Amino acid sequence: MDSEIETKRTKGTGGRFAYETLRDAILSLDLAPGQLLDETTFAERFSMSRSPVREAFIRLAAEGLVVTLANRSTIVAPIDVQSFPKYVEALDIAQRINTRLAAEFRSEADLVQIAKAQTAFERSTARGNHLEMSEANKQFHMAIAKAGKNSYLSDFYERLLDQGRRMLHLHFDYLKRTQDGRLLTEEHIAMLEAIRARDVEQADALAHSHTRQFRDNFLRFMQENHASAMPLGGPVSALGSGSARAV
Repeated sequence: MDSEIETKRTKGTGGRFAYETLRDAILSLDLAPGQLLDETTFAERFSMSRSPVREAFIRLAAEGLVVTLANRSTIVAPIDVQSFPKYVEALDIAQRINTRLAAEFRSEADLVQIAKAQTAFERSTARGNHLEMSEANKQFHMAIAKAGKNSYLSDFYERLLDQGRRMLHLHFDYLKRTQDGRLLTEEHIAMLEAIRARDVEQADALAHSHTRQFRDNFLRFMQENHASAMPLGGPVSALGSGSARAV
């Protein structure tokens, strides 16, 4: 898939610009999974030397967003749908434990930050920009994780949220076409209220439900859009079921 990538930049920010522009294009799927990335092409497009583009590729590879092949060519990392059940199982555990801890240990200042992040998510949802939505969604959940006061668990959670952002983009697209987008904001608000009330069990249940909703809608999206290539089962009751292959 070819993409129209914004090439305006501030003088002296070449390396950062190349990284951020390519990262946004990958996360928003403007650069499709498996697409070949050529240093020279992007250097010309960004009006810079190949060196900052190469550095951007290295950073993106460290984040799992691009892959360098045996022949030294670079491609956008495929979305490994086959591993999705294991991914969502890990996400469920991380989401539940961090939300439980937030309900137990949150401070008043933490509540302010979580509410602020939720307001930002609502605004991005109203604008319908999926890239903004995925970033705002991450910041909401990381505000919850920070309130849990366990940096090891929050760091693990953040890595999972980053790894799932492209799948979340597809999830947002599915919701936009099939459901009222307010579902996501309502779930976030309910989680915030459970944390505010220090209701650990309710916070856990809502976090688990939130993961299931993401899983089920992503599987439905794949069924609708890749049914001929990917024989998926329907949404299942237990996290970790289902099968498919990479896209």
